[in-house]
Amino acid sequence: MVKLSVIVPFYNVQTYAPDTLRSLRANAREDFEFILVDDCATDGTPEILERAERDLPGAVLVRHEKNGGLATARNTGLDRATGEYLTFLDGDDWLAPGYYGQLLAAIEDLGCDFVRVDHVQCTARARSIHRVPHGRRDVVMNPRDAILPADRSTSVDYAFAWAGMYHRRLLDDGLLHFTDGLRTAEDRPWIWRLHREARTFAVLGMHGVFYRRGVASSLTQIGDVRQLDFIRAFDQVIEETARDRDADALLPKAVRTYCAIISHHLGNIERFEPQVARKLRSMSAAAMKRMPQDVLKDALDSMDYERAARLRRVKRRPAGAEVAA
Repeated sequence: MVKLSVIVPFYNVQTYAPDTLRSLRANAREDFEFILVDDCATDGTPEILERAERDLPGAVLVRHEKNGGLATARNTGLDRATGEYLTFLDGDDWLAPGYYGQLLAAIEDLGCDFVRVDHVQCTARARSIHRVPHGRRDVVMNPRDAILPADRSTSVDYAFAWAGMYHRRLLDDGLLHFTDGLRTAEDRPWIWRLHREARTFAVLGMHGVFYRRGVASSLTQIGDVRQLDFIRAFDQVIEETARDRDADALLPKAVRTYCAIISHHLGNIERFEPQVARKLRSMSAAAMKRMPQDVLKDALDSMDYERAARLRRVKRRPAGAEVAA
């Protein structure tokens, strides 16, 4: 019986994939499987994965005939997974030796639906620990209780799917799949759904995942139209949260977070291609008009002047103004 399934999508990461695979080998056990998803890579990644299929204990190689993006690749892995527990890793990140065994022991001991963990962010040679924004550690709680307050960073803002481990019952309940085709912010609707609908979770003070930030090929570094999928992702968060039994309490958090992300992108608009920048402004204006207006007003009133002013300027733009510019 497979105890743990690790889902690892790869796309054009030939420089980093060997490190990732070596760290998986340092975590291998007879009851672990590593589902390596080749998302139609066009560099040397497929050849690296072919070797890993032979050499890495527990490796299962799955190939996409066309590139689908991270969300779709993770879904492919979920559909192939057979483990009692599941987790994720990105193809350019890596793990401390023996980390998965320790994390598995912790979640089994707690008996909860999922756990969230800290991680080490790596930018060039710099290392820094990033912690789950939740104070209580090693205590089983209701994940719904970790969504609020609206005006502080909480567990739903720490949306990294690979920073945790998940019991298979969540997959059986339909809570682990991602929105197919999302090219960015795919973790946002996913983490909100987990916190609204799962029954139990805990936060652990472990940091055995090393997240490589600033990779040139990463979508977060590329200012093309795929970045705008964050709007579709947060529209989904708003739509699903609005149907929740606690919508009145939770929507202010969802709307405020959405606004903060829009403001962040508008504040860095120079990194987008010109036509994408125009589309960002017009889509952001339309998104704010779709939000519950009373909740939006309260969110803007509670934000600092610079962010609120930036958002209000965009919201006032007439429909189609940016597209025509």
